[in-house]
Amino acid sequence: MKLIFVSNYFNHHQLPFCDALYELLEGDFCFLQTQPMEEERVKMGWQAEERPYVRYAAKNSCAHKSGGEKTPGSESNSNAVTDAEDFEKLLFTADVVIFGGCDDESYIQERLTAGKPIFRYNERLYKEGQWKAVSPRGLLQKYKDHTRYRKAPVYFLCAGAYVPCDYHLIHAYPGKMLRFGYFPETRHYEAGQPFNHKEPGSILWAARMIDWKHPELVVKTASYLKEHLEENTFHITMIGGGELEEETHRLAEELGVTDVITFPGFQGPEEVRAAMEKSEIYLVTSDRKEGWGAVVNEAMNSGCAVVADHMIGAAPWLIRQGENGRMYRDGEEQELFRTVERLLRDPGECRRLGENAQQTIVGEWNARTAAERLIELCRKMKFLPEMSEEQEMPDAGQDVMQDITTPAPVIPQLWNDGPCSPAPVIPERSMYRRINSEQ
Repeated sequence: MKLIFVSNYFNHHQLPFCDALYELLEGDFCFLQTQPMEEERVKMGWQAEERPYVRYAAKNSCAHKSGGEKTPGSESNSNAVTDAEDFEKLLFTADVVIFGGCDDESYIQERLTAGKPIFRYNERLYKEGQWKAVSPRGLLQKYKDHTRYRKAPVYFLCAGAYVPCDYHLIHAYPGKMLRFGYFPETRHYEAGQPFNHKEPGSILWAARMIDWKHPELVVKTASYLKEHLEENTFHITMIGGGELEEETHRLAEELGVTDVITFPGFQGPEEVRAAMEKSEIYLVTSDRKEGWGAVVNEAMNSGCAVVADHMIGAAPWLIRQGENGRMYRDGEEQELFRTVERLLRDPGECRRLGENAQQTIVGEWNARTAAERLIELCRKMKFLPEMSEEQEMPDAGQDVMQDITTPAPVIPQLWNDGPCSPAPVIPERSMYRRINSEQ
């Protein structure tokens, strides 16, 4: 097997990227799922269509059990792994392994010990605050999982602009971090679409109504706009539900904006995309806990003028301030309000940002480009079979608690931006200033 992607579960956000890898590698690819998907995410429509390259870990209930019980949906998958030994053998013998979204390090421990190529793929370490980097217990664990492999062939696909800074704090992956992210479906539209179907003054927000998604900011935005615009020439749709749903509805009533906000409740991914295609402006009000935010990709692909909190992982890499979207400083409510107001007053600017946003996704930040670049990078680094047959790997069995000192192949800089380009280490406190200085 040339390339294996191991993660907690297979979902609709990973589907396009995995499909591209499967096609480009002519079937020599598989996705190993290590655990069943949470019920909440299943209800949200996160389960992806079954694919022949998806296999299941025998270590947990996601795989076929010894008594013959099967995971729902796995009956049609003839490649499902039934033996833990086979699962581990696949991970050890693959030319390249992408390891992401899985807390159990034992899956790749033997491969790490042997010094075989691995690309870790994940969001930031310190979503709650970088102050956690000073915890002695936390630092010891980060050393075991990451820092001791700083010289080994272990690289990082950074799902977010703040990932490099977090790992730089623990001295991990120096010069081995790459821009990456999540790559949901990219749609290709005919000329002028979907702009010809967008509703004037339409604003969309779609997310779970939980604290760090900040649905209250959308309601406050409606109140500000209702006060500052001469007429109610806008309408906001808030798709979603969750623990703050009732509180959000109550706030809308208190602020007197129920006439300019529609709450359709939870909707599936297809319905959300359809709503994006009809909306001029898309709001992403999550805070730093939003490691990436795939809705940014989707909204930009749908031609929306995205207005996003600058601490969202995807924002600094996908959005170029004032060119294909707008970012507001985290915590600055008035900046959010005024940004949306300006866009509503200038439909031409809204259209310009949306068209540029669409081109950003179609032209560069998409699953196909990410897969092509990752494969090309692996070939340049002589990890794939056709270029690495003479490469010798260290024997398994060395003490993994010792610092791994075997030099790893250097990442060639093949691209200056987009997927697989070098991920710059920008201090978190400097990010917003950097964003605006690059206008």
